[in-house]
Amino acid sequence: MKSDIQIARESKLKPITEIAAKLGVEENNLELYGKYKAKVTKKGDKKGKLVLVTAINPTPLGEGKTTVAIGLADALTLKGKNCCLALREPSLGPVFGIKGGATGGGYSQVLPMEDINLHFTGDMHAITSANNLLAALIANHVKFGNELDIQSVTFRRTMDMNDRTLRKIILSAKGGVDGEAHEGGFDITAASEVMTTLCLAKDMNDLKDRLSRMILGYNSDERPVLVGDIAAEESMAILLKDAIKPNLVQTIDGTPAFIHGGPFANIAHGCNTVIATRSALSFADIVLTEAGFGADLGAEKFIDIKCRAAGLKPAAVVLVATVRALKYNGGVKKTELIPEDLEALARGIVNLGAHIDNLKGIFSVPLLVSINKFDTDTDAEIAYIKTYCEDRGVSVAINECFAKGGKGAFELADELEKVMKQDYELNFAYDLEDTLSDKINKVAKKIYGAGSVEFTPEAEEKLRKAEEDGYGKLSICIAKTQYSLSPDAKLLGRPQGFVFKVTDINVKGGADFVVVQCGSVMLMPGLPRVPNALKMTIDNEGVIEGLS
Repeated sequence: MKSDIQIARESKLKPITEIAAKLGVEENNLELYGKYKAKVTKKGDKKGKLVLVTAINPTPLGEGKTTVAIGLADALTLKGKNCCLALREPSLGPVFGIKGGATGGGYSQVLPMEDINLHFTGDMHAITSANNLLAALIANHVKFGNELDIQSVTFRRTMDMNDRTLRKIILSAKGGVDGEAHEGGFDITAASEVMTTLCLAKDMNDLKDRLSRMILGYNSDERPVLVGDIAAEESMAILLKDAIKPNLVQTIDGTPAFIHGGPFANIAHGCNTVIATRSALSFADIVLTEAGFGADLGAEKFIDIKCRAAGLKPAAVVLVATVRALKYNGGVKKTELIPEDLEALARGIVNLGAHIDNLKGIFSVPLLVSINKFDTDTDAEIAYIKTYCEDRGVSVAINECFAKGGKGAFELADELEKVMKQDYELNFAYDLEDTLSDKINKVAKKIYGAGSVEFTPEAEEKLRKAEEDGYGKLSICIAKTQYSLSPDAKLLGRPQGFVFKVTDINVKGGADFVVVQCGSVMLMPGLPRVPNALKMTIDNEGVIEGLS
């Protein structure tokens, strides 16, 4: 099969004005970035149905969650439905690090894939700049008198690239006119609070209000100092004036796709912007969106944070699984997954079961399982998963959109239309009126299967202080490994009764959530031994190879 970039390059793109016209968006409501990209400046008047695509816990093999969202949207488009996508923007760090791209795969991609994976419309740069403007303004305030009595700065600088050497650095190393030497560091842009704040904002006024509530540090009374205290929100918003507008592109089969915002899911809430989702719903009858990593991280945050904050309610949830990933969860090495192994499948399918129980039992959402089929899957293995789902009262369908595009997702699309007809009441994992400790306990035990929750002394003190400072009614955002339901990446399948150890607590006032860190989660990833950056080339005509 051809590589992703070959398939993308051979696909014939339509002018973005033509794609926008499918949604009823006139050209005077577009800001064009060349022929195939645009920002949309006006909302429509529809009230479409939202469908979330999530997955089992990810494995090194990749389950194809973004690919399914794209292929399913294309299937609905080919069947004559008014459908569009609302997805996240890729970060340059993973693109040149280990991931290589984040625009789908095979014959289910969003285009132009090179542009989207690289600089796109400049949103990431704008967010990075706004973040670092604030960092500079904080240092400048301290330099010229420090009227706010800032004694500790917790706000960090960002860049949209993996660079482990910047995690901890000494600022003003030589002191003198540059101020006293002190420790600081960089996070990747996708892990920044500016990113999460932009993604949860409803409009420019809400964005400025949220930016003003961000904590930049603490004074000598250990009270939080906010961005609004140094009046930095206006200048930050100026840098974000274009980044706040949603981006419109297209899929291989010509489905409109809003791609906007890109917070990480293991350390933030992992969803595209509220603005893009609402825009998509105002133009299309059906909107496909996704949440990062497995349903334990992605779907929980999508519902408990994004849906609650934005007043959204998914009409259905699609849960992606593969035979090989379930066998991997059953203890089979990734080099030995091809032979049929029903015993390993039986051991590993409990991971799928955990997510089914959470989505159906806790959140009560109408659920559809998508089995992403590979050539190496046997009929017996596929039948085993189907029976497992049907025994639990869950709809299930085969999906082959990677190899066949939208046509490969027709069965999935047909089942989705049936599932979307179900009426239900959306539930949450916790109430906002719960204490932060109660919220953490509910998510850890109900969603992850923990037996108990323990806090390090530092985390316990930060939790107490967050309540004391008035942040006790915020949502919580669990930061943990994506590879397991537990904080231990090596515990595959469905671990239960484990100790859920909380190591740190950080209030994100702009995002209106409290980050609950469990174990070591990198806010600035490093590059692998052989980064994807070293596998890419560009020729004299500007043709890129190795991007996928």
